[in-house]
Amino acid sequence: MQLDLMIEGQEGVTWPQWLDIAHACEQHGITTLFRSDHYMNLDGLDPQRPALDALGTSIALGAVTTKLRFGTMVSPATFRHPSVLAKLAVTADHVSGGRFELGLGAGWHEREHAAYGFPYYDLKTRMDRFAEQLEIIHGTWMQSPFTFNGEHYQLDALDAQPRPVQQPHLPLLMGGNAGPRAAALAARFADEYNTTAATPEAVRERKAAIDAACERTDRAPIPFSVMTPIIVGTDEADLLGRARAAARFRRMPEDSLDSEAPPGWLRGTVEQVAEQIRTLADVGVSRVLCQHLPHYDLETIEIIGTLLAPLVA
Repeated sequence: MQLDLMIEGQEGVTWPQWLDIAHACEQHGITTLFRSDHYMNLDGLDPQRPALDALGTSIALGAVTTKLRFGTMVSPATFRHPSVLAKLAVTADHVSGGRFELGLGAGWHEREHAAYGFPYYDLKTRMDRFAEQLEIIHGTWMQSPFTFNGEHYQLDALDAQPRPVQQPHLPLLMGGNAGPRAAALAARFADEYNTTAATPEAVRERKAAIDAACERTDRAPIPFSVMTPIIVGTDEADLLGRARAAARFRRMPEDSLDSEAPPGWLRGTVEQVAEQIRTLADVGVSRVLCQHLPHYDLETIEIIGTLLAPLVA
């Protein structure tokens, strides 16, 4: 089981904090740093929390690190033209020397789209555009020339240079709840499927849907991962302090995470969380993206990398 870190970048993470987070990951053995791709606080309660661009941040961090991998979880197909997104991803791949992974989704945060002037379509249209983006990104990375004539996008004999450093292309991840259409798209295009804050029972069901879709296309099953909030302490007293910090960060009552967390979250001492992760491994999860909520708490990164990861490796 691989443990990676996931940071909600729209929740006020400054550039100096991104540097601190990345360096802490490298120091403590975290393999990959994922970040959300949002421009606005998700609950709308604190519009003053700044948000740096996800692709721009990944490119910059790739230039000042040596071994840490980076990824988006996930980039909305509604934010960028697929040619722009593919080019940005390849740029991150080259700047980092082959250490970038692109997560892609259909987009969902309607208020964010309205604030920034991005068109927000009904779900079917978003999925239609998402499907075309997946095909275009794959095509621009691997085919030359690449021509595409879809309902939403058209490309004419594109020779997109340079090609990705990682071959045959950089990893492409999809995220969601493994509905029928998403599962079919994952079987065609994804190198990994990720779901969010899922219980073991939900993981089993969603992974089965992805595996079945892969089987229908004569493809071997792809890796399945989980992104979920984590509250972990070295002992009960340490855990209580970190639970209260996470509650404050999420604007919840300070004592709301004192004894338990929402279903699908990881919460407990190092040994307790390790057992929860082993349960996820038993239902087919290959890596966990530990969603660290109070991003300024670097000690949690150390706990994940040096204490928790060895117990579940």
